Amino acid sequence: MTQLSDINLEWYRVFYWTATLGSVTGAAERLRITQPAVSHTLKQLETALGGALFIRTARGVRMTSEGEALLGSVRDAFTFLEAGAKKLADLRQLSQGEIRIGASDTLCKHFLLPHLERFHQDFPDIRIHVTNRTTPETLELLKDGAIDFGIVNMPAGDSKIDIRQSLPIQDSLVGRPDIAADSPKPIPLADLEQYPLLMLEPGGSTRGFLDEFARRHGVRLRPEFELGSIDLLVQFASSGFGLAFVPRDSVQDELREGRLVEIPIDPAIPARRIGIATLRGIPMSAAASRFLALLP
Repeated sequence: MTQLSDINLEWYRVFYWTATLGSVTGAAERLRITQPAVSHTLKQLETALGGALFIRTARGVRMTSEGEALLGSVRDAFTFLEAGAKKLADLRQLSQGEIRIGASDTLCKHFLLPHLERFHQDFPDIRIHVTNRTTPETLELLKDGAIDFGIVNMPAGDSKIDIRQSLPIQDSLVGRPDIAADSPKPIPLADLEQYPLLMLEPGGSTRGFLDEFARRHGVRLRPEFELGSIDLLVQFASSGFGLAFVPRDSVQDELREGRLVEIPIDPAIPARRIGIATLRGIPMSAAASRFLALLP
């Protein structure tokens, strides 16, 4: 049986370009060698592998079934080699490239943005693409290869994804001072049904976390308004539509200026964490790795 070490890698390169271009002449021009050299190399490869890879025709060459079977693996091999060469180039200097990040609007604004600003100052030639999605959608984008890594709300998980826990998040119940003044402090969790509640729409990890927290204590949260973003929750709460569950970091200005007040509940909402999600077993580009090293 022929071993890989018995075959010159250049033979596979000649095979690849002949198959891709469908022509010995085209492969010779692409590789800048003579046509006899291409033909001789293909003959050597066919002899080593023990079967014909091409059928010669008047218009060029056509792959046999064995050639078609080999082409997919050879194409993958060269793709990996090119990726390796690119990674080495990136390691030498971050003079070009891009980073693709997935994160929710809130995590992008309150967690990611300061680090993006710092990275962009240090490496202005690296393009940065941020896709705003919920945590479940971000994890799907990561598994599809559409992003390099994701910033997600915990709890979250997937067998194909590694998640490093980062900074804590504390969810809070907030409302306008005139509305909050009518409520006991703290409000028993079971009594929240007496107040108009504002929550995120179902489907995201934040809403799921709060619903599960309430269910563990025998309570079902029934929001009067379900909105699509934390910013909308803050705006609606500030306008007096009800009490909103939001991360405390997202309402620091409103709390400081007195437009909103924090309302304790009993039992208190436990803290959760921000997660940094990467695809298991897949190496990161140098630019993405450098950016991840900035994150706490």
